[in-house]
Amino acid sequence: MKQMNTLKKLLVLALLLPAAQLQAQNNKQTVASAIAAQDYVFSARSAQPLNASDINRVMSRMPGYTGGGTINLAGSSYDLIVKKDSVVAYLPYYGRSYTAKIGGNPDDSGIKFKSKSFGYTVKDRKKGGWQIEIKPKDVKDNYVINMTVGTTGNATLVVTSNNQQSITFDGTVTAAAKPKDTKDSKE
Repeated sequence: MKQMNTLKKLLVLALLLPAAQLQAQNNKQTVASAIAAQDYVFSARSAQPLNASDINRVMSRMPGYTGGGTINLAGSSYDLIVKKDSVVAYLPYYGRSYTAKIGGNPDDSGIKFKSKSFGYTVKDRKKGGWQIEIKPKDVKDNYVINMTVGTTGNATLVVTSNNQQSITFDGTVTAAAKPKDTKDSKE
């Protein structure tokens, strides 16, 4: 009886392994196509502020903080959307700013902008994946965004600015969702 259960488990595993490999291959192709088409979304899973010791003192009292300088963003909707004609950032910021935000509007905190004019370069990495640099030209802060993307979509994004300390985000890159067609298919 034990041999039969073991045999069943091995058979199921043998059937699932090629499906998992196919899924991984499809994901690699999807990420490569999205990067080439400049039509993707970086979704942040965690943030690592440069100034971890100061941040640890404040953040240790907040929910979702895992300590060690890493802030868990799982379940949030923080992202960077990249298209050929625009870059939209909606990311949190934890760290030291060198200049105050004018107007004191709390909605302006974080790394939030929409850019239609930006520099964009992509380089293939020797170990696979891509190194991407984005420099928005039409936003108030002087941001430089460097992103390292692996072939499976895992990514690290570093945001630097003249006005605040740099911050690093870990997350994933996926193809941007296609807009839904609102026309009735019977027309």
